[in-house]
Amino acid sequence: MSNCCVIGGNGFIGSYLVPQLLQTGRMVTVIGLEPVSTIELAKNLRYISCNDCDDDYLSKALMGIDEIIDLAYATVPKTSFDDPVQDILKNLPPTVKLLEAACAAGVKKVVIVSSGGTVYGNAQALPIKEEHPTNPVSPYGITKLAIEKYAFMFNTLKLLPVVCVRPGNAYGEGQKPFKGQGFIPTVIASIIQNREITLFGSNGTIRDYIHASDISAGIIAALEYGHGGSVFNIGTGIGRSNMDIINNIIPFAAAAGLKIQINIQPTRAFDVPVNILDSTKLHMNTGWKSKIEFEEWIPKAWDWYMKYDLSNKLGSR
Repeated sequence: MSNCCVIGGNGFIGSYLVPQLLQTGRMVTVIGLEPVSTIELAKNLRYISCNDCDDDYLSKALMGIDEIIDLAYATVPKTSFDDPVQDILKNLPPTVKLLEAACAAGVKKVVIVSSGGTVYGNAQALPIKEEHPTNPVSPYGITKLAIEKYAFMFNTLKLLPVVCVRPGNAYGEGQKPFKGQGFIPTVIASIIQNREITLFGSNGTIRDYIHASDISAGIIAALEYGHGGSVFNIGTGIGRSNMDIINNIIPFAAAAGLKIQINIQPTRAFDVPVNILDSTKLHMNTGWKSKIEFEEWIPKAWDWYMKYDLSNKLGSR
C-alpha cells in the first residue's frame, strides 16, 4: 500500500483530493499548518501539524512516504504583486527544501501543483497547450514557474521523479470568499451580504473555471501515469468571463430578492485578459477528463453558500 503525503492537504483543494486518494486504497499523510482538518478522520489517514517546520522535522515526517503531492502555497496573485520579495521567500525556499528532503527520503514520485492561470502569461494562442511559451506577468506566476524549474532540475540531476500540473481556476463548495482567489464564492457572498462586486474591466477577465473535484482527479491521474519531467494542464477548455459568472448567478439572487452591485475598476497589469487551457495531453496520457458541468453546479453552489452564511461562516473582507 502506497503512502502519499499531501503537503497543504488541509486547504480547499486538499479537502477534495485527500478523500479521493483514500478511495484509491492509499495511506494518506497530510502535512499542514492547522492541527485539525475538516476532512473526516479515516482509517488510513494521519495528520502532521507543521508550522515553520525545520529540516529535521520535515525529514522525519517523510519517513516511509512513497509519494508527495505539494499543494502548499502562501500567497495569491494580489499579495504577490504587493510584495514580490515575500512571494519568493514564503514559497520558493520551502519547496526547494521539500525537494531535498524528498530525495533524502527516497520518495518515488512528487507532484508539484503549479498554476495554469499564471505561468503562461498573455496567450499567443487559445486554448493554451503545455508547450506554449511561459512568460508570466505577475510575481505569483514567476515564482510558480521558478518552482517548476527547480523541480525539474531535481528530476534531471538527482533523479527525483517529479511531475508538474497546471490547473485552471478552481471552484467548489468550501472555497472561502474574499481571499484574493475564488471569484465565484466572492460573488455569491457579496450578493448575500449586500456588498459590491469589483470587476477589473467592463467584463473582467476570462478564465478556465474547473471544479476542485475534477482538479483532484487530474492530480491523481498525473501522479499515477505521469513520467518524471512531464507537465500537464488541468482545465475544461472553456473560457468564462467574470461577467459570465455573474450572469449565471443573477437568477438565483433575483429569486431570493437580493440585489447585485457591481463596481467597475480599471484593468490590472498583473491580470492576463484571457486564459483557457488545453488538457488534451492529460486526457491522452491518463484518460482523465473534467466531469462537473459549471451550469449544473451553480444552483448547488447558491444553496450551499446560502446555508453556510446562515451559520455565520462566510466571513467578511
